[in-house]
Amino acid sequence: MKNITIVGTGHVGLVTGVTLAEIGHQVVCYDINENDIALMKAGISPFYEPELTDLLKKNLNKGQLFFTGDPKLALVDAEIIYIAVGTPTAENGSVDLSYIKEAAKTIAENITKQEVIVVTKSTVPVGTNKLIQQVIVTNLTNEVNVNIVSNPEFLREGSAIYDTFSADRIVIGSDCEKAASIIEEIHRPFGITIFITDLLSAEMIKYSSNAFLATKISFINEIANLCEKVGANIEEVAHGMGLDFRIGTQFLKAGIGFGGSCFPKDTRGLIQQATEAGQSLEILEAVIKVNKQQKYSLMNKAKQRFGNLKDKKIAILGLAFKPNTNDVRESIAIDIASELTMQGALVTAYDPLALEEAKQILGEKIQYALSIEEAITNTDMVFIATDWDEFKDFPLEKYEMLMKHPIIFDGKNSYSLDEISEYNIEYYSVGRPFLNKSNFYNLK
Repeated sequence: MKNITIVGTGHVGLVTGVTLAEIGHQVVCYDINENDIALMKAGISPFYEPELTDLLKKNLNKGQLFFTGDPKLALVDAEIIYIAVGTPTAENGSVDLSYIKEAAKTIAENITKQEVIVVTKSTVPVGTNKLIQQVIVTNLTNEVNVNIVSNPEFLREGSAIYDTFSADRIVIGSDCEKAASIIEEIHRPFGITIFITDLLSAEMIKYSSNAFLATKISFINEIANLCEKVGANIEEVAHGMGLDFRIGTQFLKAGIGFGGSCFPKDTRGLIQQATEAGQSLEILEAVIKVNKQQKYSLMNKAKQRFGNLKDKKIAILGLAFKPNTNDVRESIAIDIASELTMQGALVTAYDPLALEEAKQILGEKIQYALSIEEAITNTDMVFIATDWDEFKDFPLEKYEMLMKHPIIFDGKNSYSLDEISEYNIEYYSVGRPFLNKSNFYNLK
């Protein structure tokens, strides 16, 4: 068992702290947000993540997990410190390291042990860990030997607890063999393959992994758009591709593009790093371009169908950037809602978890519903923008009953064509044949 301190209790920090406590370590989580600290002390997560609250309460009650807003209390006896603060990016992809530097300075001013290992969980540009060490050494108030380790996270929001315990690999990067060995030992109870490398390579692995997954998404969306032109079915195409083990099936689901706090930020960040290094990343630049275009695909279909969206009543199902989270950062659904209102549409939206978060961005531009039924009643069309199971399980006959005329623009391919063909619904999806009564019988 190790005494571990987590600096930053956002999504990555809190999940890291709770799961390290779960495998037997003594964990103190520190954050400057006193409101969040108060919630977590009471066993309440400030954000939604499946299974997180249960593990949080469990380890609080066991005495394995503590929360504080006092940096001295959190760091004075710390030997292993994880940095998990935010690293936001500007529109050009440059990464704001101010939170990282502040965390490093706070660590330097409060640590007292002779040997301290600082582990970076935050996603940072290549070379940042050396900067962290420099900031710490410059600001030390006690004589401490500090070693730096990069331990990038590969968590998906909505399945972060599962991903922690079922990961494909744990990456540990350090130029100090002893420090790497200690962090390897901390993670050994997870029973997951551990890959040890140097500091710079570990930083690059994180960005490169997300960039590759984003590339798969934009690639399959381009193929989906071609499928619509030539009459092929992207689901059949993707399945046939995925049977090749060199390609695999994951991240080959066509839709309206990627959003969230990781892929957009990390792809822009990697391009910016490459530019600063004098290297172009033309494929990744195309990935971003395709993704920007893809989010307008549903609106383009709606405009082709109706000609003008002014005064049309439109329901948007889904506001979170993905299911099982209330996170709306860089959510394509939010962008769609904003664009529709600019075109004069009357928008009502529903999301199982993210209504309050969406209100902070969209305000009174749109109306908010508390159920699917409320959202779609008397609407001209429905946009499905988030892949919630609640939407997939929604009875299709209710679209027929509640809408003016049942017209769905599905950005997540929520329904099978065979299923939807049983109903009097005009159905537009991504990369699959358009369905209306005139071609139902040809598809059966």
